[in-house]
Amino acid sequence: MAQLWGGRFTKETDAKVFAFNASLPFDKNLFTQDIEGSIAHAVMLEKQGILTLEEKDAIVKGLAGIRKDVEKGILSFDETQEDIHSFVEANLIERIGEAGKKLHTGRSRNDQVALDMRLYTREHVLKTDELLKQLLSVLLGIMEENLDTYMPGFTHLQKAQPVTLAHHLGAYFEMFKRDRLRCRDIYKRMNFCPLGAGALAGTTYPLDRNYTAALLGFEMPTLNSMDSVSDRDYLIEFLAALSTMMMHLSRFCEEIILWNSNEYRFIELDDSYSTGSSIMPQKKNPDIAELIRGKTGRVYGALMALLTTMKGIPLAYNKDMQEDKELSFDAIRTVEDSLELFTGMLVTMKFNKEIMATSAMNGFTNATDAADYLVNKGVPFRDAHGIIGRLVLYCLEKNTGIDALDITELKNFSDKFEPDIYDAISLKTCVEKRLTIGAPGRKMMEETIRINKEYLAEEGIGCRESQ
Repeated sequence: MAQLWGGRFTKETDAKVFAFNASLPFDKNLFTQDIEGSIAHAVMLEKQGILTLEEKDAIVKGLAGIRKDVEKGILSFDETQEDIHSFVEANLIERIGEAGKKLHTGRSRNDQVALDMRLYTREHVLKTDELLKQLLSVLLGIMEENLDTYMPGFTHLQKAQPVTLAHHLGAYFEMFKRDRLRCRDIYKRMNFCPLGAGALAGTTYPLDRNYTAALLGFEMPTLNSMDSVSDRDYLIEFLAALSTMMMHLSRFCEEIILWNSNEYRFIELDDSYSTGSSIMPQKKNPDIAELIRGKTGRVYGALMALLTTMKGIPLAYNKDMQEDKELSFDAIRTVEDSLELFTGMLVTMKFNKEIMATSAMNGFTNATDAADYLVNKGVPFRDAHGIIGRLVLYCLEKNTGIDALDITELKNFSDKFEPDIYDAISLKTCVEKRLTIGAPGRKMMEETIRINKEYLAEEGIGCRESQ
């Protein structure tokens, strides 16, 4: 099939050169966006008197037919075409004749691909935001059910102070909430229409770019035609946001992997989100969590690849920019799959509450509260710190906990200890007396959950529906 740009050339493109240059094997992912943008362009051309009503109707009907036939599997992508734009236009011309040749009036493949990639990215920003919202909803539900589920909080992977499962999961809620904010910011910055920028310097045809932008649900057209065809900032930002999401998922997965181990036994994964061993019949492996953790580097790689591609490109469009697609498509799909599977894994997960509470009690997580107890009895904090340190050492030698010692033993370390020490260092007291906003105390967690329920009730990013 002849190429759309073949008039200048007297020789056929070398087969290997064509294969190396062609993008249809991957930019066919932009098929829907290419049809959508082409329909909007044709509607605008007719409005401006560049196409007749009959030509516009023929083009729109032809494009709709191509879309329908591809979706039904009647029409397959022709690998002899260089890219998705050539495929659509060649099929349109074949179906409707001369009118199809007029569709490309006033546009270039440069602004066409810039539009398609922007439409695709915008769609997936919205989809990612929705997947994050679903994950946050599941998280919030688990938090609400576990306000009194005590567990150890860690620093340096060492037991530090008691918290609740609600509080621990609340930290991830904040991370994913920030991820949604990044999606919102990206959407606002990218929602400008490059169509009509031409190859790099606009066109002499009287296009109405504001009208095209409105048809496609954009805020307005882009304001510099050279930047329009060479801008991939929005995609770099999205890949950076996706990398951060995967980092958050990977951290969470690492904890799930630890909690699922025999040493922790904090959780039990549902059989539908686990796998076994081919040789060890007792194994129940957290493969989904491990795969998400592993795929994080894959998404990072897409970000670094595009940053590297873009760093040395002069204005305006260059063929290097074709490399914005394959890894981006893969990264977007990877993150969406990871979010969906992680949410399913989380909602089916069982928490072993008694084991969590026992772990918190056995790790001297109440040591700080014991020191605070002495401070409230008039002991300087630095002295109280030393007393409790010696007390912990004594307990380690006896293989016991502070709360298991009788009052006589405690008084050997300080005469300030009284029977009320046992209530002061109970898990419930250690958690409940932390009442500043953001702390794990029940009242504060209830307030945090209330705030987050209101947040989830808000509308998403939102956009005008495309015509």
